Amino acid sequence: MNADQREGVVSNAKYLRSVRPVDPEEVSDYVAGQPHPAAVRQVLRDEAVELGLIEREDGTFEPVPEEPVPHEFRGVEAFPDGYARRLEDLLVEAFGPGWPDGESGDALRETIRRLKEDYFAQNPVAYDEDVALGYAVYHLPDYYAVVQYVLSTLTERGLLPRRLRVLDVGAGVGGPALGLHDFLPDDALAEYHAVEPGDSADVLDALLEETGRNFHPTVHRETAEAFDPDGEYDLVLLANVLSELDDPEAVVRKYLDALAEDGSLVAVAPADRNASIGLREVERAVTDRATVYAPTLRLWPGEQPSDRCWSFDVRSDVDVPAFQRRLDEGSRASDEDDAPGSGEFVNADVQYSYSILRLDGTRRRDLTADPGRFAKMAETERHVTRRVDLVAVKLSHSLSESDAENEVYRVGDGSQEEDHFAVLTRETALNRALREAAYGDLLAFEEVLVLWNDDEEAYNLVVDEETVVDRL
Repeated sequence: MNADQREGVVSNAKYLRSVRPVDPEEVSDYVAGQPHPAAVRQVLRDEAVELGLIEREDGTFEPVPEEPVPHEFRGVEAFPDGYARRLEDLLVEAFGPGWPDGESGDALRETIRRLKEDYFAQNPVAYDEDVALGYAVYHLPDYYAVVQYVLSTLTERGLLPRRLRVLDVGAGVGGPALGLHDFLPDDALAEYHAVEPGDSADVLDALLEETGRNFHPTVHRETAEAFDPDGEYDLVLLANVLSELDDPEAVVRKYLDALAEDGSLVAVAPADRNASIGLREVERAVTDRATVYAPTLRLWPGEQPSDRCWSFDVRSDVDVPAFQRRLDEGSRASDEDDAPGSGEFVNADVQYSYSILRLDGTRRRDLTADPGRFAKMAETERHVTRRVDLVAVKLSHSLSESDAENEVYRVGDGSQEEDHFAVLTRETALNRALREAAYGDLLAFEEVLVLWNDDEEAYNLVVDEETVVDRL
C-alpha cells in the first residue's frame, strides 16, 4: 500500500470512528485503488494508538471507551498456561527438550542459586541468556501477580485510564508487562514501552508476542540512565530495578519528569529488608517533587517520616507453575542434601514493597490528622506510659511468630521518627479492626497505651481491652 492509500485509510477511519465501528472492508471501498481489506486492517492496527482505536473480535475497530479501567480485580491464582508454554519453548530452544535434567538442568539450577546469592549480597548481576532464562523461571510468576495487586490500588479510585501510555523502566523478562496486560480489560488500549538492555530483552520480546491486539509494545534496548523518554506517560513502572541502579533517586526524578500530570509512577521492590528500606529512602527523597499516593501516607502536613520502615504486603501464593516444578524435581548431579523436589527452585510467594507517586496531590485515602484529636507520632516520646488517641496506616501483616501470644503490626502516620508497632494483647469486638484491616488501611486508635521497647528500639502501641480501633 502506498503513502496516499495509507493516508486515505487514516482519513476515513477518523471520520467513521465517530459514526460507527470502522470496518476494513468498508474503508477499502472508499480508498483509491481499493486496497485489500487485510492491508487496510494492518494500517489500522499500525495507527491504532494515534487514532485511539481498539480492535474488536469481529475485526472491526472502535474508539477506546473514555471510562477508566474498572475496579474488578479479584486476585491472581496462577501464572497463565500460554505464557508458561512460551517460556518452556525458549528453554527448549536454549537447552533442548530435556532442559530440566542432566547437565542443562544442573547448570540452570546453579544459575538460579548464584542469582539469589548475588542478590542478597547486593552484588551486580550481568544478564546473559542463561541468567535471563533462570531469572524468568524463578521470578515470572510472582512478578506477574505483584504488579496487578499494586495497580488495583489505582483502579479503586478510577485512576488508571483505558487509553494508557506506559513506560516500563527495567522491564526485565516481562513479569510486570504480562501482569499489566492481563490486568487491563479487553477494551483498553495500551501503548507499552519497555526499557531493558541485554539478553533479558530477548526473553521479554518473545513473551510480548503472546499479548493481545490492543496491547502495542515497543522494546528499547537501553539502560534506565541512557534512555530519553519521548513525551508523557500515564503510567511509569520501575519494578524490581531500583536496587540495581547506582543512583536510584536520580532515575526516579528523571522519570517523574516524564509522567503526565494525572499519571502514576509505580515503584516495586522485593520484600527483603535491604530492598524494601531502600525503596522507602528513594520515596522520601523525592517528596519535594511528588505526593505519596500509597501506601505510606503522610497524614500530618509538612511532616516526613524517618523511621526504618521495612514495610511490605503479603498476598496469597500463586499456584506453582509446571516449569518450576520440573526444574525443582529434575535429576541432579549433586549431594544428598539437595534432593529432587526440595523446593529450592519453587517461588510462588507474593510478597512485595511498593510506592505509588503522583504529581497532582492525589492520595489513596484523603485524610489529614486533626491535632485537636490525635497525637502525632513525631511526638510519641512525650506520651510514653500514657494512653492516647492517634490515627495511622497499617503497614504490615502480623509480624509475630505463629505461636506468639500477641500479634504485632507496623503502623505509621507519616511523621514517625522511630518504628511504631501496634501490639494486640487482648482482642475485643471494639479493637478487632486492627487484625481485620488490610495492608494500607487507615485506622483510628482510642486509648492505646504507649510504651518504649528497648530491645527493638521502637514504640509499642498496646491494644488491649481498653482500646478501641476503627477502620476509617
